Amino acid sequence: MNRYPLWKYAIILVALIVSAIYALPNLFGESPAVQVSAGRSTVRIDSGTVTQVERALVAQGIDTSRVQLDLNSVKVRFDDTDTQLKARDALEKALNPDAAEPSYVVALNLLPRTPAWLASLGASPMYLGLDLRGGVHFMLQVDMTAALQRRVDVLAADLRTLLREKGVRHGGIGRSGQNIEVRAGDAQTQGTIQDLVRSQFPELVFTATPDFRLQGVISPEAARRVQEQALKQNITTLHNRINELGVAEPVIQQQGIDRIVVQLPGVQDTAKAKDILGRTATLELRLVDESTDGLAAERGTGPVPFGSERYLERGGRAVIVKREVLLTGENLTDAQAGFDSQTHEAAVHLTLDAKGSRIFRDITRENVGKRMAIILFEKGRGEVVTAPVIRGEIGGGRVQISGAMTSVEATDTALLLRAGSLAAPMEIIEERTIGPSLGAENISKGFKSVLWGFVAIVVFMCIYYAVFGVFSSLALAFNVLLLVSVLSMLQATLTLPGIAAMALALGMAIDSNVLINERVREELRRGASPQTAINAGYEHAWSTILDSNVTSLIAGVALLIFGSGPVRGFAVVHCLGIVTSMFSSVFFSRGVVNFWYGRQKKLKTVSIGTVWRPEGQATTSAKGD
Repeated sequence: MNRYPLWKYAIILVALIVSAIYALPNLFGESPAVQVSAGRSTVRIDSGTVTQVERALVAQGIDTSRVQLDLNSVKVRFDDTDTQLKARDALEKALNPDAAEPSYVVALNLLPRTPAWLASLGASPMYLGLDLRGGVHFMLQVDMTAALQRRVDVLAADLRTLLREKGVRHGGIGRSGQNIEVRAGDAQTQGTIQDLVRSQFPELVFTATPDFRLQGVISPEAARRVQEQALKQNITTLHNRINELGVAEPVIQQQGIDRIVVQLPGVQDTAKAKDILGRTATLELRLVDESTDGLAAERGTGPVPFGSERYLERGGRAVIVKREVLLTGENLTDAQAGFDSQTHEAAVHLTLDAKGSRIFRDITRENVGKRMAIILFEKGRGEVVTAPVIRGEIGGGRVQISGAMTSVEATDTALLLRAGSLAAPMEIIEERTIGPSLGAENISKGFKSVLWGFVAIVVFMCIYYAVFGVFSSLALAFNVLLLVSVLSMLQATLTLPGIAAMALALGMAIDSNVLINERVREELRRGASPQTAINAGYEHAWSTILDSNVTSLIAGVALLIFGSGPVRGFAVVHCLGIVTSMFSSVFFSRGVVNFWYGRQKKLKTVSIGTVWRPEGQATTSAKGD
């Protein structure tokens, strides 16, 4: 009746061992570290970088506890924060002699001290939120002027296309800052152009001049709309990029009219976060200026002609491209890293939307034999990824970027482009690694509240329910262990609201055991034998426990779906705590009771505290029948 088969005990044992293993990393804490990663896509991180880092630290007499090459970064661990700060300054000077154009990102970090054997099993500690462990805080400044200029470039290109399709002859379209100038040959052409602009470009305001010119600017309402859309698109792009990083519970919000605040709670790889957020990767397609002056400027024997700009390829060779932007990253729908089918070099495969496909088909059809430059802008600097010769019309909306890039560089470039193009460049104007926002005292109080709450419950249960109280306390301890291990395996971010949910989970878990113990007492009062009372108590309490936990779980799921920020953090721990409490308070505690009492065939008494008889006579826990 009250005996578990061997396989049920095996389940409990396995759950106990697995929980202990995956909860154990939380006890080792974290060590101060400095992380070095690539600051530009052309910089490689390899064993040579490790040697360079070690030499720089030895030169300054800085001792390290461990130096390791981890994927695309070098991580150096130290024994204390003072050494960590000295090492950061030393590496910054050694690796980035030109502070204006840093080649490496040197950032402070905290790395778990998890032993290698635990890490090999995939065991990692929980992340702690900004209010417990801290994290990284960024303030990003959006370049609204650049957003307006980019919009003006697009409008000028669309206007040129419209006039060509309508067969309207003009003296040229120029752009100066945020102004568009159209030169007409006579008054009739000027009027025709003005009518077309009014009907097709309502966001532009044109003014006619006596010398048959049209001066156009973006209307204030349209300019405000462009800025709002740029800010929203950048926020969306940041969300996508942070999702690529796998950061839990990020805070991304607008501040003012041109700034964005990004907080990454519990982030482990601060250097990678800074790299991905700081790299304002946008893509532009332009034609190469192959005029006599353009070729001379490319060779370095002449100035850059008017209407063109000079950019460098990855090999350092100059390329002179025209200012007119033919296509931008806004027309991208996907970007994936891969390999060139012919040369087998690393490449990025781009997929364009319908508009981009049409524009690209027209460009390649009209410029066969000419070179087209694909320019990647990162941190405000443009770099020509490739400048191939157009061999023929290219349709289908698929474009390939290839050149002198590694597979890692291709993956990073694809990630940035896939995450979405930025409507306007951004610059990190403030960056700091912040400590707990509520202070170390709140951290201590949060964990002490759980600890002392657990101790108080154990003392009460042991006094009131005797041995059954001990069983309930063991089940409660197992529930805490199981909950921590699940949170660690999910790499969840624990915040102060999460600690509150953990304390609530303790109360709900012990409530289930109280129901079970009272049911057992009730059966004993009715005169049932101890073995029968134990079996009936668990059976009858199960339906009540299930109902109460399901209703609480529904409320927790609602918080998880509709909540955000700290509310979601509370909901995650709350829902997981309900599931683990049902397993520990029923399945685990029943196993302990069965192991202790189930072996006794002729059980006479059970230790469950005082059992009050209906006739008013009290009997002690030693009198179970």
